[in-house]
Amino acid sequence: MTSHLIDPETAARVGTVAATATGEVIRRDWQRWAAAVGDDNPLWFDPDYARANGYRDAICPPLYLQYAILGVSALADLRPDGSSGAVSGSLAFPKAPRRMAGGESTTFHLPAYHRDEIEMVRTIESVVEKEGRSGRFVLVTWRTVYRNQHDELVAEAATSMIARP
Repeated sequence: MTSHLIDPETAARVGTVAATATGEVIRRDWQRWAAAVGDDNPLWFDPDYARANGYRDAICPPLYLQYAILGVSALADLRPDGSSGAVSGSLAFPKAPRRMAGGESTTFHLPAYHRDEIEMVRTIESVVEKEGRSGRFVLVTWRTVYRNQHDELVAEAATSMIARP
């Protein structure tokens, strides 16, 4: 009989909060990020353009939210797979140590503005062992919710990770 890739302690964490973080979105920071990734959308840079399009001011690029909240990790603190483990709830799979992104789907509900405080709550939705064409693997899914200082839902994401032996 083949041993399971998921230990009972990890399986018991389904439904629990894996990570929380709070961060402030700052116009200069998101504008630097947008410039660095080549996103010159005037909604991020020009308050008059944003107001003409129904916003009260320039808005934060939606994909920047996670960077505003998570901050920066020192290279020495990263795992061999390049992640910090912080947002995954430091789930460990000793029998499946190789990790890769499985995908992410994000729904944006409200814009974030300069100086908004955004709270992220990431919950472990499922941890399942599967059999694929190239062998067994663990599929982990999380649900992440982003709320502003008024407790309004700004965005939510479904994220998955694959762990292989």
